[in-house]
Parts: sequence; C-alpha cells; structure tokens
Amino acid sequence: MAFTTAKSAYLKGLADGSPFILVIIPFSLLFGLVAVEAGLSVFETLAFSVVVIAGAAQFTALQLMQENAPTVVILASALAVNLRMAMYSASLTPYIGSAKLWQRALMAYVTVDQSYIVSIAKFEKEPQMTVPQRVAYFFGAVTPVVPLWYAFTLVGALLGAQVPDSWALDFAIPITFLAMIAPMFRTLAHVVAALVAVVVALLAAGVPYSLGLIIAGIAGMMAGARTELWLTQREGAKP
Repeated sequence: MAFTTAKSAYLKGLADGSPFILVIIPFSLLFGLVAVEAGLSVFETLAFSVVVIAGAAQFTALQLMQENAPTVVILASALAVNLRMAMYSASLTPYIGSAKLWQRALMAYVTVDQSYIVSIAKFEKEPQMTVPQRVAYFFGAVTPVVPLWYAFTLVGALLGAQVPDSWALDFAIPITFLAMIAPMFRTLAHVVAALVAVVVALLAAGVPYSLGLIIAGIAGMMAGARTELWLTQREGAKP
C-alpha cells in the first residue's frame, strides 16, 4: 500500500500497532502490581516506567531489587538487557537517520520491541516511503503502546497498594520475564544463547553480588554470536 500523506502513514502504523494492546495491558498492570509489592511507592513505580520505559529491563531490575543486589549490579544488568535497543537504533538509522533531531530523540525514547518490529518490517517491505512517512508510521505504531504502558502501570500500582502483604507475588516476576522472552527464541543462535546463559547462571549462583547474572549474560551473548557465525559460514559453504 503506497502512502500519499504522513497522516495516512500514521493511521496505518496505528492500526499495525493496535494488536499489541493485548500484550501491553496485562504486562504493565502486572509490573505496577509487583513493583509496589517489591517496595516501591505508587509514584516511584510510575516514574520507573516513564523514565526507563523498557519492560524487560524493568522486570530484571525489580527481580534484583528483591534479591537485595547492589545498585551497580542492578544498573549493569538492566543495561545489559536493554543493549538490544542499540541494535534497534543502528537498524533503523538507514531509514530515519535524516529525520529532524527532535524527532529522532523522541523516537529513541519511545523505541520498544513492538514499535521496532512493525516499523522495520514496513520500511523493508516498502522502501519507497519518504522519511516523513516513516516517522509518521513509527509514531503511529507506538501510539497504542507507550501511553497504555504508563496508564496501566499506574493502575497496577494503585491495585498493588491495596493488596495485603500476605499475598506474596514474588513468583510473578520470573514467570512474567520468561513469558516475555520466550517468543524471541526464533533461531538456533537464540536457543543456544539462552541455554548457555541458564547453565552459566546456575554454575555461577555462588558468585557474590549477583554478578553471576552478568557473567551468564556475557557467556550467552558470546555463545549466540558464535553460533550465528557458524551458521552463516555453513550456509556460505553450500554449493
């Protein structure tokens, strides 16, 4: 479908991003609830979502906070989980790199998995789109995601403030995190990276200050990259 205006591109992005509402509402609701359970106030929980706006990194930080990990470990782990955003940005640069500075800054802030996935697929499928149309499409795709992440984080936090302490919800964080990352295992390299990270994390469980998590993450990334390289070389060697 060829777009004629930036408005039509925005509306198409809005339509393509709308299905993610079904995912965003329960996850943001749960985050708000477990964040309060972990000891954050309603304001701190909402501020966490507004400032960080990265579900996987937020759940990782919460898990480590509940384990009383050192602040530097929490920050390093959350940053490691969010490193994929740097790859997202590099991938989008050929398509929207010439957009206005304020637009790129705002897009960098609201870039999440959902907006990246639908946008990069559209840009690759329709290379004739102009930069203003791509920018409009991106903001359309993110419109159903980001405001709802804020809103239902607040709803979850308000609900969490009413939950009795006897209703322990600690189990919800690891289960939610697994549910978030499981759909990302789409290649052999992803699976190898996850398995190596799990094994190393178990072996390094005794490392002080929860640093075993960072060691496991690095080992998983190295294993995944090595597997990806091996697969590429094997594909290139085929006649």
